[in-house]
Amino acid sequence: MPRRSTVAITVHPDGRVSRRCAAAYLGLSAKTLAERKRKGLSPRDVMVGGRSFYYLQELDRFVAEGRPQI
Repeated sequence: MPRRSTVAITVHPDGRVSRRCAAAYLGLSAKTLAERKRKGLSPRDVMVGGRSFYYLQELDRFVAEGRPQI
């Protein structure tokens, strides 16, 4: 049985998380998530003040769909 771990992330009131938190949630580094975004292989993000944010709901959908892993 796979081992599950707990990750502490900060979620904004509107449900978005920073790239660093999104990466931790997905089990990646922030740099890897940024590279996957560049290649079009990451969940949809939103830009706020020049920074990428991801909605937690979108991250869950991305995982549930079994998107490609590099």
